Amino acid sequence: MDDTLNLTIAEGPFEPSMESLRAFTCPQWFRDAKLAFWSHWGPQSVPMYGDWYARNMYVEGSDQYRHHWRVYGHPSRHGYKDIVPHWKAEAFDPDGLMKLFVDAGAKYFLGQAMHHDNFDNFDSAHNRWNSVNIGPRKDIVKLWQQAAHKYGLKFGLTEHLGASFNWFGHNKLADKTGPYAGVQYDGADPDYEDLYYKNEGYTLETGWYTDNSEFQRHWFQRIKDVIDKYKPDLLYSDGGLPFGEYGVKIVAHLYNTSAALNGGVNQAVYNQKDTNPDIYSIGVLDIERGQLDDIAQHPWQTDTSVGDWFYNVRDTYKSVEQVLSTLVDITSKNGCLALNIPQKPDGTLDDECTYLLQQMARWMPANGAGIFGSRPWRVAAEGTAAAEAGAFKENAVKWSGQDFRFTQKDGEVYAYQMNPNDAPSVIIHSLGTTAERVTRVGVHGNENLAFTQTAEGLHVQLPATVVAGPRAITVCVEG
Repeated sequence: MDDTLNLTIAEGPFEPSMESLRAFTCPQWFRDAKLAFWSHWGPQSVPMYGDWYARNMYVEGSDQYRHHWRVYGHPSRHGYKDIVPHWKAEAFDPDGLMKLFVDAGAKYFLGQAMHHDNFDNFDSAHNRWNSVNIGPRKDIVKLWQQAAHKYGLKFGLTEHLGASFNWFGHNKLADKTGPYAGVQYDGADPDYEDLYYKNEGYTLETGWYTDNSEFQRHWFQRIKDVIDKYKPDLLYSDGGLPFGEYGVKIVAHLYNTSAALNGGVNQAVYNQKDTNPDIYSIGVLDIERGQLDDIAQHPWQTDTSVGDWFYNVRDTYKSVEQVLSTLVDITSKNGCLALNIPQKPDGTLDDECTYLLQQMARWMPANGAGIFGSRPWRVAAEGTAAAEAGAFKENAVKWSGQDFRFTQKDGEVYAYQMNPNDAPSVIIHSLGTTAERVTRVGVHGNENLAFTQTAEGLHVQLPATVVAGPRAITVCVEG
């Protein structure tokens, strides 16, 4: 790690203080965007055996430890350093993938700058373990950014580096039993200290973020390098705001860098996961694999995946119905969805993921108008079924035809029937005569459905369901 540290940040409207950062205003593009796709991809994809592989291959008795030993060799002899060069990304087609994402509704795209494995997916100034020097021999971040901009998408980056110092501590351990009992794993090899860290004695049990001041300074340099090179529209930290003054400076640097490109007005978003309002008010709150239970005053984001974070041959993916109902539910509460689509190590998608994207693309023309550019209505929901609020709570909801989620845009209310069926009519209780006066009701392809508005609700005659996922019923209201 570097011995010197330059804490200089870009000048602009934000000072490196929490008080100044609380002047953040969410840019219009994010409020309108609603849906991002995410490439959570890197050397840990090589074994095709799931998330946290670089750590868990050093956890004796874990599935990934056993897989690694039996396929590659024992981690005292064949470690993560030996996996990294096998990531070649030889079939990576960022333009082709971005076209799939755009057709499926993407309005912004997230690339992974680095994960907890201490490998950078770009031409790093502070880490030789990067995709230009080793493995793909490509600047993955730059290629993603070029493809996103080609299709007019905003481009964001995710950093998972902050937790890596403690996360990677297991590579200094040794088996307690068996033929390699007491033989230290290869993370103790001083020749690879720049990948594995000098972190003996540090583990996740001591905290998500380390108290090691040298690493905190190193984190600052690495993330500042990412901002300076790519000037992202969004930066996501996998955790709360890291490392006190270093984290505050990074956010100010992000916003001031954006302001310099946008007439003095910041257009960038910072995501982090601390739910303390004094902290999340400096950017946009992210809730991992979960959501809120009602309309939020400020925009927020869910990050999740259709399956595991890194490609996993054992995966069971979410259905297109679950993905689309999650998107609708989140949108009704003023949120955005960032959805990871796991890539194989060569850069391709498997048939199931490709099919899911194609099904989303089929749904969008009939139902996307009430998503993109929309705002919450006076209520988010009607019906008894609901997603559980909180992080890491995303079991599929058993929706009925009486469950609705609402958005509004341009004088129209969009009532999403969460589980359309073949029933010829439906009642939307939230749109009874005690609410707005309805002047027209339609669905895509039939803009003038028969309806009656009573005290009980809005009675609508419906056509048959034509696509999987929630159905948008467009309700024009007076005024």
